[in-house]
Amino acid sequence: MTLRIATQLQYAGNPRDAADQVLALEKAGLDSVWVAEAYGFDSPTLMGYLAAKTENVKIGSAILNVYSRTPGALLQTAAGLDNVSGGRAILGLGASGPQVIEGFHGVPYAKPLARTREVVDIIRRGLQREPLVHDGEFHLPLDKEHGAVTGLGKPLKLLTKPERSSIPIWIAALGPKSVEQTAEYADGWIPHLFHPEKSSLVWGDALAKGTAARPAELGPLNVMAGGMLAIGEGPETKALLDFARPLFALYVGGMGAKGKNFYNDVARSYGYEEEAEKIQDLYLSGQKKEAEALVPTEWLEASNLVGPASYVKERLAAFEEAGVTDINVMPASDDPAATIAELRDLIG
Repeated sequence: MTLRIATQLQYAGNPRDAADQVLALEKAGLDSVWVAEAYGFDSPTLMGYLAAKTENVKIGSAILNVYSRTPGALLQTAAGLDNVSGGRAILGLGASGPQVIEGFHGVPYAKPLARTREVVDIIRRGLQREPLVHDGEFHLPLDKEHGAVTGLGKPLKLLTKPERSSIPIWIAALGPKSVEQTAEYADGWIPHLFHPEKSSLVWGDALAKGTAARPAELGPLNVMAGGMLAIGEGPETKALLDFARPLFALYVGGMGAKGKNFYNDVARSYGYEEEAEKIQDLYLSGQKKEAEALVPTEWLEASNLVGPASYVKERLAAFEEAGVTDINVMPASDDPAATIAELRDLIG
């Protein structure tokens, strides 16, 4: 196996405490740590803190949305993080959803596919220190026709020399068109609630179409997916899967409105149409525990790595067979570093 090990920074209230624990995970064999943003603490601040605490682990944003920051600001952030980390930054981007973009940021959730593509293109050219000139969803420099007040804007290139002239850009995507686009031009893809054996039912065609148009110089598409990690015998280990139910129910049932929930669409595409319908109805009516109980156990078992070492090794092989290159795990143990080290041994 050639899987790389990733994890997401888990914090509840005080991210400094969680960040301080990453050093032990790095020593245990962790390859990358990813920092969420949503509408909590901003990701770049915590990524910079991680850069100062660690030496080798790669540090990714998962994700920065493409609406609340301009392409120029995202370029500056990527270059700055890559500098303070000594070339270890990964820029994870995504469209997020209308509830966060319009509700928290007050920005219209318009044309996510075009916007994401253009942001990636502008950042890549900016890292090459090309003057920022663009005409599409973004207009650089901004002219009076598109809202400029003075019309004095001029093409500018990044003032400082970046650590690297190219930083890996990964996209969080779920919809077929978005996944196709990701496979075409991104360095990596971040799906969520990934079921290895059923993933091709949802994204097989989209990945094939995108890969067919992918420039050879980009190399193969990296894919990061995974879930809870608990290695051990006995029913108490298996019971840990129930701790994943609230997360699945939240996304399938409560992350978005009726008819506008990307995760609910994925559940239906996996073949869980009836469960997805009921989970959403229950969750949106406030019956969260009842919704959690309906999350298919088969899905939980397939998407997480919970059980004896031999079983976890089988799940690792299934993820790798499905194209995953980076297994993203959340250790469910009293000693996360030891669990990561054990996983490293299983991967070999």
